[in-house]
Amino acid sequence: MTTERDIPESWSRTTGNESENMTQLSRQRQPSDQKAPNVPGTNSNSKSVKQQQASKSKQVTPSRQPKRGENSRLETDGQLRDETSSSTEWKLPRWTKSWVLWTGLLAFVPGTIAFMSMAILLKLPAAPNCPSIFWPLASASVRLHCAQVAASKNNVEDLLQAINLVKQLPSNHPLRAEVDRYLEEWSRDVLRLADTSFQEGKLDEAIATANRIPSDMPASKIVKDKIEQWRSIWSKGEEIYKQAEEGMRNARWQQAFMDASRLLRVNNKFWQTTKYQQLNNLIAKSREDGEKLAKAEDLAKNGNIDNLKKAIKLAESVTADSYMYQKAQEAIPLFGRQMLDIAQKRLDSQEADEAISIAQQIPTNANLQTETEDFIAIAEAQRNAWIGTTSGLESAIAQAQQISPERAVYQKAQGLIARWQLEIQDVTRLDKARTLATQGTVTDLTAAIAEAQLVPASNPRAREARREINRWVGQIQTIEDRPFLDRAEQLALVQDAGSLQAAITEASQIRRGRALYPEARKRISEWTAIIQRAQDQPYLDRARELASSGDLSAAIQTASQITGNRALSNEALSAIGDWQGQVNARQDWKQAREVALQGTPEALAQAIRLAKRVPESSLLRNDVNPAIDQWSQQILDIARTQSESDLGRAIETARLIPRGTAAHSSARDQIRTWREYLNPEPPPQPEPQQTEQSQNTTTNGL
Repeated sequence: MTTERDIPESWSRTTGNESENMTQLSRQRQPSDQKAPNVPGTNSNSKSVKQQQASKSKQVTPSRQPKRGENSRLETDGQLRDETSSSTEWKLPRWTKSWVLWTGLLAFVPGTIAFMSMAILLKLPAAPNCPSIFWPLASASVRLHCAQVAASKNNVEDLLQAINLVKQLPSNHPLRAEVDRYLEEWSRDVLRLADTSFQEGKLDEAIATANRIPSDMPASKIVKDKIEQWRSIWSKGEEIYKQAEEGMRNARWQQAFMDASRLLRVNNKFWQTTKYQQLNNLIAKSREDGEKLAKAEDLAKNGNIDNLKKAIKLAESVTADSYMYQKAQEAIPLFGRQMLDIAQKRLDSQEADEAISIAQQIPTNANLQTETEDFIAIAEAQRNAWIGTTSGLESAIAQAQQISPERAVYQKAQGLIARWQLEIQDVTRLDKARTLATQGTVTDLTAAIAEAQLVPASNPRAREARREINRWVGQIQTIEDRPFLDRAEQLALVQDAGSLQAAITEASQIRRGRALYPEARKRISEWTAIIQRAQDQPYLDRARELASSGDLSAAIQTASQITGNRALSNEALSAIGDWQGQVNARQDWKQAREVALQGTPEALAQAIRLAKRVPESSLLRNDVNPAIDQWSQQILDIARTQSESDLGRAIETARLIPRGTAAHSSARDQIRTWREYLNPEPPPQPEPQQTEQSQNTTTNGL
């Protein structure tokens, strides 16, 4: 397999051919006897060659065979030696006789030559420049090499380019087997990259990439199945996502979270991570917004303006990316409608300023802008009309006339205009009547009433006219009846029975339905009570004296003479009830003592019940309470005596002791003890020991 290298842009096909030739030359074996030691390697420079030649020329050994290039130099040296031999004897330097030097040289020179030779042999040829190759003339090895380089970039485009470079190679080509192996590997790499895109959430890109694999490639057989698998996985994720969205829209948060967790089982990293986190965030945010919306609805139920404004703000805080946004947008107009209804109620109560203020606070996103503007226009007109003056009505009419016919409240405005035009006439009459009534005399008030009666009953101001007429009639009656009441009060100043009766007779002349009748009846009731109190007080005082002396029956009989709805009847009835209670208490206490003398448990229990009927506020309680405790203790003693022979009877006797007595607690404990004695708890049974008996059955007839 060719080693992957970066391809220079300037590498030409010629350079590639030369590198192949050099490779072929370097692989040819050369005879060892033709390799000169002074020949440099392929990567040597001219300077190193010259230095080696100079050093070799200085070293001469007896065993060295001169080469063909050195003959001329040797001949020159021989002539020089011959010329000087006659005069002086030539001697070799001493260092030339050192065996260490020659040993080093013999080791260094061959080693250097061997190293340089290996460097030349191992030097790789320059790679071909793939982008500049003319492919119709390119060889199969070049195509394969460039395809490998392209495939090494590990992206779809380069892998497909690599496939296209070598897939047309003839089937009988020597490299076809290797090419087929690469084609299968590269086509699967393309499919792997497509699957990576699918895992990243790029379904369309993954399908498009997979479809680009040539149909004659080995991996094309599984492309269709792979695409179907991707689409199935993607559809499953989308279905789960839609179910979670439906749960969010219906505020089923728990179900939505459960649906979201199903994405973790989808065989796709994009759905398991990105979409799962996105859906979780949406559910959390939508649930928070749902809680806001629920709180807003609770606030709106109170029907308070401040709460409705808070509810609208909460609904407005729900953003568009929430699944509660649609519901929030639908709730805002409902809240705004509630505010408009409250404003209408205020307007119906003639609180125009408050109604207008409420309508102005309705937000624009409630989609009630037109209705709000119409409401404010009508309210402002009615506010002027309610001033009750002619100028106010005229101003109201002018404002209502500004409402255009295409507005929804146009007909209502026209009806108000017609009503206000009638009111202007009524207001004129009422103003005249009020002016007449300001004098305060009977004649002027009668004239004012006659003027106000001219307002027809069907006119808008008829009710106001009726109120004014009633008020003026009351003033006339007060003027006519005040002398009777004043004379009655003068007579009642003496405070004796005759004067008070005369005052009552004088005030009774004011008939029912007159203006001063309630005041006259009040004064008559006060004077009558004074007379009755003076008449009945002696009876009540006598009854109290009899009760103090202990004669309660006589006291009750005396106080009972105060009957009916007289002034002291309530006080007399209260005293009679108190005295009757004391009489009953004495009777109960006496009867209780008589019953207790029998001494039986039943009689003692009956005596306790009778004694308890004595009121707590009675003085007899000082004797009753000790007696009750004593009788309860006697019952308990009798029960204990009976327990020696009959525990059942003793228990029944002890149960006669009433609650709240001194012996009740002791009796309850005693009853519990006796019952435990009669019905002892069974001792704990030991668990039966299970013994395992092994039976050996044989087939010998036993």
